[in-house]
Amino acid sequence: MNRIDVMKNPIEQLQKVFDSRVRLGIMSALVVNAQVSFNELKELIQVTDGNLASHLKALEDNGYIKVNKGFVGRKTNTTYGISKAGEKAFKQHIEALEQMIRQIGK
Repeated sequence: MNRIDVMKNPIEQLQKVFDSRVRLGIMSALVVNAQVSFNELKELIQVTDGNLASHLKALEDNGYIKVNKGFVGRKTNTTYGISKAGEKAFKQHIEALEQMIRQIGK
C-alpha cells in the first residue's frame, strides 16, 4: 500500500466551483484584499462584464463571497469580499492542490 492509499486522496478536497481560472482569479484577489470592486476584478482577470458577473454570481450562490453595493458620488459601486466560508473552502482547495503537487514530486 503506498502513501496515497493510506492518506485521504487530496483530489477529493478540491472544490468544483473553483475549477474555472476566472473563479480562481476572483478568489485569489479576494483572499488577500478586504474588498475589490467589479472594475478592479475585471481589469485584473481580463474578462468581459457578463463573464465576470456570471462567475461572481456562482461564487455568491455558494456563499463564498459577499457583495456590497453602494455609491461613489452618483455612480453605483459594487465591491466584493470573501466570506468566512469562502476563505475556508478556498484555503482547503489550495492546500489540496499543494498536497497533490508534493505527492507527485515524491
